[in-house]
Amino acid sequence: MENHYNTSFSIEKKEVVLVKPSKTTTSSHVLSLSTIDNDPSLRVLYRTIYVYKSNNIFSTTQDHHDLERKTDNKQTDPASLIEKALSDVLVFYYPLAGMMKRQSDGKLQINCNAIGVPFLVANADCQLSSLDYLDGIEVDVKTAQKFLFDFPSDPNEGEHPLVVQVTKFACGGFTIGMALSHSICDGTGASQFFRAMVELASGKSEPSIKPVWERQKLVAKAPPGSSKFIVDPASLATSPFLPTDDILHACFKVNAESIKRLRMDLIKECEGDHVHQTEGNFYLTTFEVLTAYVWRSRFRAMKLSPDAKTLFCLAMNIRHHLNPPLPDGYYGNAFVSAHAVLTGKDLNEKPLSETAKVIKECKKYSSTNEYIYSTLDLLERMREQNVMFEAIALKLTDCRQLGLTEEIDFGWGGPVNLVLVPCDSVDLCLFWPPNNMDPSMKGGVRVHVTLPRAAMPKFKEEMDALKVQEDHNDNALC
Repeated sequence: MENHYNTSFSIEKKEVVLVKPSKTTTSSHVLSLSTIDNDPSLRVLYRTIYVYKSNNIFSTTQDHHDLERKTDNKQTDPASLIEKALSDVLVFYYPLAGMMKRQSDGKLQINCNAIGVPFLVANADCQLSSLDYLDGIEVDVKTAQKFLFDFPSDPNEGEHPLVVQVTKFACGGFTIGMALSHSICDGTGASQFFRAMVELASGKSEPSIKPVWERQKLVAKAPPGSSKFIVDPASLATSPFLPTDDILHACFKVNAESIKRLRMDLIKECEGDHVHQTEGNFYLTTFEVLTAYVWRSRFRAMKLSPDAKTLFCLAMNIRHHLNPPLPDGYYGNAFVSAHAVLTGKDLNEKPLSETAKVIKECKKYSSTNEYIYSTLDLLERMREQNVMFEAIALKLTDCRQLGLTEEIDFGWGGPVNLVLVPCDSVDLCLFWPPNNMDPSMKGGVRVHVTLPRAAMPKFKEEMDALKVQEDHNDNALC
């Protein structure tokens, strides 16, 4: 399971500059965040790398020094274009140009002082094709971090919520590495911000969707302690592999044919039940069957105790479920966790279709106003009491429908790959869109997990079992 990603290249990084809003539209002020934004589990950076092929403006044989000379034209240099677009979009998303700081009560605030976003330009001495367009680089975090950079926080001022690096390659292709605080945006909000930057880069004077702050709409209102925990933390299953710092990151490719076969198997399990085929569409969705499989696979890999409880948490977008709904343009965290609880024995031994139905039901009840606002109250209680369901719970986010790669064209075509750089949380699992350079994965899913090293071989064995019999290539790992 050791990674052998190509590291025979070097990157020359220039000095960091602070990109400020291109014009001032508001005076310095402080903004508060929502209860969801203040969730301690979101105190991480959402790190992504957008990969763009050359549009043939540059010769594919030139070295990066020649690239420097030929990109003096600001209209054809991706770094210059993106820097200007960033400056323009910060006029509308001005909180991202400020500083984020935690207060004495543990809550975050944004000082909107227009100090600017740290921005760095780098040159790689290779072609993107030699790195397979960064396909699979996410399992080698040390190498992936070459396309991002860390900017130190200030003990007095706080930290920057956004950091951007543009890396140019000898072929004329480039990458955009963004580190965005998850306390400020969720995936939908990040996608909205990036699309706005693309629109301004194309010459528009303002984004088609105006950003909305209004974090007060998602603030807990019930008194602390009034909400009950979903499950007693003491009743959760334990693993012999935890706690540990010896972890591995992995990305498993599951193609469309494998998912189709899994769905058919679960439909057969449910013959005579209410699960059926209607107008050509299966009642159990791709998400539900794949999630059920991953949940069970993780249980087996972690060797969780069968007589205790296992907790599944699904991030559910609530933008259009609230009544009244959140305003269009809201880019803060707008999701709650839908929860499902099963004993380890039921998860491991009952038909997988039963687990898929449990997941379907938890999606339904989590979309009501009552559930959403009670979850806000629970989050506030957990924050105040410093309670976190870490490691044992499976926390899953489906990122395929967030629009992370749609309409993200700066003039070089859309991104051919989108890389997620994982954090070191063994409770997280993400469903990610496939690499556009791999036609065999059309309609498929990339499954990102982080697990204890001792658990990863069994999880890989479970995921390999999903592959259709005719597929003999090594497509289990990205």
